[in-house]
Amino acid sequence: MTCGMKAFILAAGRGERMRPLTDHTPKPLLCAGGKPLIVWHLERLQACGFREVVINHAHLGEQIEAALGDGSRFGLSIRYSPEPPGALETAGGIANAQGLLGDQPFLVVNGDVWCDWDFKRALALAGRAQTPLAHLVFVDNPPQHATGDFCLDGQTVRYASSGSGPTLTYAGTGVFSPSFFADVPVGAVMKMRPLLDAAIARGIVTGEHHAGRWVDVGTPERLAELDAQLKAQQ
Repeated sequence: MTCGMKAFILAAGRGERMRPLTDHTPKPLLCAGGKPLIVWHLERLQACGFREVVINHAHLGEQIEAALGDGSRFGLSIRYSPEPPGALETAGGIANAQGLLGDQPFLVVNGDVWCDWDFKRALALAGRAQTPLAHLVFVDNPPQHATGDFCLDGQTVRYASSGSGPTLTYAGTGVFSPSFFADVPVGAVMKMRPLLDAAIARGIVTGEHHAGRWVDVGTPERLAELDAQLKAQQ
């Protein structure tokens, strides 16, 4: 079964903490468990019914296009949103790709994480009569970010400083309505945080806690650890 919802994979980062590995290979193409990180996403998206994927890129982006092509071998249709050197940050990158993403809610996934969150949850959220402006997936705080930034008051996202509950870390995955990025000029460099600050202050961002597995593959050591774990499972 296929769906009309699109997925956007963020793949434009330089991956400074992964150097020297990322000097010659874009971070999403680094392998764990025998396949590139981004391919894990593509295969799971296809298995969950997604058909259309948009990928942004900047650093060594031509390698990403050469490796993934038009997506047909994954059972997907992939389109690309190139960015200038240095990239446009998260919000800027999404706004820049809006012409490819369309006017319906879409899934956003960081290309450099490994996570077993069920992408079918995104379809359920988009199918609601009242689709959230932004719905974020959170995970338990990893060792490298032990304090966390956010908490959940029911399904409403608050900042950790509000004391509304246990602190959590954003998993780099969420469902967004295009209107969330309406005020970001195409081609602008903009982080996600200012948009979240404004929306969270208004109490209009929802979220959920994913208790499954999530790895921010931010260093060569964490990549090697994930690689060993996935190979052991296989």
